[in-house]
Amino acid sequence: MNRLSFFASVIALGVGMVLGFYGARQHHLPNLSPPVNDVSEITDGAFRDGLYLGKLAAEHDNGPHVAAGRWSTAADRASFSAGFQRGYSEVLASRAAPSPNRARQAE
Repeated sequence: MNRLSFFASVIALGVGMVLGFYGARQHHLPNLSPPVNDVSEITDGAFRDGLYLGKLAAEHDNGPHVAAGRWSTAADRASFSAGFQRGYSEVLASRAAPSPNRARQAE
């Protein structure tokens, strides 16, 4: 009886592993985040701050006024400016790109 339990456990474990590997291979989640050119951009507070404020400025139709003086070092100011410009241009580009909803409404 002990032998039968052991073989049943081994077979169940093997089937579970095969199904687990097969399922993991078949279900890939799409990458929802935009591609990152440099990992340091993600971890740089000045860049992320500029990215956020650039998106806000573009969404509220404010001009591209980069207030980099809030950062003390030249490297942080440059990083903030780069993030601001990217965030601002991303929002403007998304407005200019035709969306599927706009195409349906035009028909």
